[in-house]
Amino acid sequence: IFALSGFLRVATGFDIGLSTKCVVIPKEMDMCHKIGYSEMRLPNLMGHTNMAEVILKSITWQHLAHTDCHPHVRTFLCSLFAPICLDTFIHPCRSMCVAVRDSCAPVLACHGHPWPDSLDCDRFPADEDMCLASLTKEYKYLHKVLPKPVCQTCPAVEEFFTHKRVLEVFCDNNFAVKVKLSKKRTVFGDQEYNIECQVEFITQGSLLPYETQSMIQQWLLINENCTQRMTPTHRSMVYLLVGNIEEGIILVNQVYRWQRRDSQLTLATQKWRYHKCL
Repeated sequence: IFALSGFLRVATGFDIGLSTKCVVIPKEMDMCHKIGYSEMRLPNLMGHTNMAEVILKSITWQHLAHTDCHPHVRTFLCSLFAPICLDTFIHPCRSMCVAVRDSCAPVLACHGHPWPDSLDCDRFPADEDMCLASLTKEYKYLHKVLPKPVCQTCPAVEEFFTHKRVLEVFCDNNFAVKVKLSKKRTVFGDQEYNIECQVEFITQGSLLPYETQSMIQQWLLINENCTQRMTPTHRSMVYLLVGNIEEGIILVNQVYRWQRRDSQLTLATQKWRYHKCL
């Protein structure tokens, strides 16, 4: 997490006057927890005047925040829905809005939603004003830039296969991740998922297992239609997701249902260590 002061462009702020109040960021807004402050101003920059409205309107953005579609997506959304409690409102800069929009609009489109007019980047101040600025260049310099999951057609879930066929598929791909999935209903009636990932193998590249885990979790959140298909009930299901990382993009090409009575996947992952691809 960047210190908030790192984002600020110093100039004159917009005076919020005495009509606002400071309140604790509610537990329902988990996307705005651990972002460097714990109290927010009401009304917020979206014009919401009470906490019930803030929670209701922000809840639709929680999924987007959890996909980590841009390094600053949480900072951007929380500056609007839960602005920090200072003497002035600090808007996000137009450049931050554009950077987040360009990275995250495809994720919204994957879920069938356009980038909303309420977040039109032209409504935000230019970078020379006092605002939260994007640190994308510094971020790339300081942090390893990981491949991005994209919106894609769901691979069919394979339930009947031999370990030899699975080994052929392994040879054509460069990662396989074992995923335990279950869904839960939130207090607002929408779906959330418990996603546990365990990397079985990575054959290429410099990615660490926890980085691949993180990317698969993002893939499951972005491609929620696939995740829904893999969780028809609230019972936990285990799958093996096999795919490729090419040119900064992560694609899942094959999905296997991992059932206890089926030893073919176990056999394939055991044999993989010594397997020679043709």
